[in-house]
Amino acid sequence: MSLKIGELTFLEQLASRFGIPTPDHLVEPVPQSKLQEKLKKWGSGIVKPDVLSGKRGKAGTIRKVDNAQDAIKTLKNVAASEVSDQQPRTAYVVQTVPADYEIFTAITYNSSLLGPSLTISLKGGMDIESVDEKDKVTIPVDVFQGLNAYQASEALSRLGMEGKLNSRLSLVFVKLWDMFTSTGMMSCEVNPWRVTKNGEIYACDFKATFDESNRKTSDSGIDWPEYPTKETQFESEMKSWSASSHQGQAHVSMLGGQRILPMLFGGGASTITVETLSQVGGEPIFLSDFGGNPPYQRMKGTASICFDNFLHTCSLLLILGGKANNTLIDVTFSAIADALQECVDDKGPVDIPVVIGRGGAHLVQGFAALKKTLDNCSLPYVIFGPDTPITLVAEYAANLAISYEKLKKGAAK
Repeated sequence: MSLKIGELTFLEQLASRFGIPTPDHLVEPVPQSKLQEKLKKWGSGIVKPDVLSGKRGKAGTIRKVDNAQDAIKTLKNVAASEVSDQQPRTAYVVQTVPADYEIFTAITYNSSLLGPSLTISLKGGMDIESVDEKDKVTIPVDVFQGLNAYQASEALSRLGMEGKLNSRLSLVFVKLWDMFTSTGMMSCEVNPWRVTKNGEIYACDFKATFDESNRKTSDSGIDWPEYPTKETQFESEMKSWSASSHQGQAHVSMLGGQRILPMLFGGGASTITVETLSQVGGEPIFLSDFGGNPPYQRMKGTASICFDNFLHTCSLLLILGGKANNTLIDVTFSAIADALQECVDDKGPVDIPVVIGRGGAHLVQGFAALKKTLDNCSLPYVIFGPDTPITLVAEYAANLAISYEKLKKGAAK
């Protein structure tokens, strides 16, 4: 699990703590007199949305203002504007920093280097993906020794920067590393650092991802902001349940369908199954991944949330995954069976077909546990073994769900 922050949280909670220079800023709502005072001092300001999304400039939500009246209106408009389908938490205005240089830096864990690395480019302020690799330098950072100013200075020299500015930037990059390693970050990016004609350095945009399971993250003292969300009640409930334990996965993403309730196992298998269902009219309710060898209580809780929300409104229950290497099928299927029985006992009987496909350890015992419950609930079912491709099972389930709906409509007439 990971946590993310944007520039505003960095400005308010981290920058001063680690001595990283940043522009002055104000957060909406702000009195007009205060804005007027600041803009007179700054010359102009840049209004930005506090949202965990990139491409804010391309979305038209980063705007320059030079008087208080326009700034007030712009702050309100930007705070109410969606960026990449996300709603900002608020809007803020930062001091405009005229720059001679715009520099990009990123610290992340680099799989090719088997450890953290620092990437620098003197061509920041644009889409860094479009910058030629020859204009970037990536250096490994020893996780025990950390980043020192000599390493940072050498990387800057390789890009052609020398003199006092090289030394100043190197010291600032060391502070960035100190923040990275002290707070449990998995990655952080400043794009750009703006450098004025007088050699003043400012971190002018920032984003970071934290490892929620890292003790340093929990001890960082950060007041994590809550952003507006379009999550359904089900998604919120599942998100909370997923975060309550790291034993087994409990991930869902709503797809908008209403036909098939998919209890899926295995990330790649889940994606392929959902794609197949969607292509042949299965209309899956959500994308799910419930693998990771969840213990009985974990799997039962996951299934209970899904059944309580959708079992009595869907047209088919699909329990499907590839051949498991680690997950114990009897444990997960027994948990699903018990959650199903409890939902029927609590909310009343259902009349939908059930399609099952799986492979792995203790498969026969798992099928037996499900079969007993399905018989008790008088639910029709079809069971496929591991030799049947999951795409064929998904296609069969979609066609069965459609046929079932037609039968129900015909019977209703």
